[in-house]
Amino acid sequence: MPMEPLPDLSTLSLADIARLLAEKRLPPVEKWNPDHCGDSEMRIARDGTWYHQGSPIGRETMVRLFSTILRREPDGSHVLVTPVEKLDIEVEDAPFVAVELKSEGEGRARMLVFRLNSGDLVTADADHGLTLRETPDGPHPYLHVRGGMEALIARSVYYELMNLALEEGAERVGLWSEGVFFPLDGAQ
Repeated sequence: MPMEPLPDLSTLSLADIARLLAEKRLPPVEKWNPDHCGDSEMRIARDGTWYHQGSPIGRETMVRLFSTILRREPDGSHVLVTPVEKLDIEVEDAPFVAVELKSEGEGRARMLVFRLNSGDLVTADADHGLTLRETPDGPHPYLHVRGGMEALIARSVYYELMNLALEEGAERVGLWSEGVFFPLDGAQ
């Protein structure tokens, strides 16, 4: 069964986005507990590229499909899981990358929606927080996606967020989305 093409985020209204998010149904991977079967020989690179046996997976629909059965384990590792098998997958940083941003409204009325490299849409809110982590090579912004998994926010998207925050001119550098304030200055 072919996957639906990805909608153009820039043409969607807030109502369209809300409808798409409500319609999104993921497999219940958190309920599947098969025996561990081994290594998938797959890796998700820091830039979001998926590899199998060292070669990039070129079919976007395959990556989208695999991303729906990805789960983070309590020990922090990642697995691809179905009702009958569980395979390890190496994740270099975050399993997803936020590659596009749509912002509507301003101040407390703002809504931030991100498109991930998997095609998923995620609205920053109380369940999907934005965080900024200091690393040896500078701050890295992340968006919580689901089940303890995050998306690294692409540099261009982070710059877009920072420009929005600076344009608002608030006392603290950050943005509101769905009634939650997310600081972007690295302070907690």
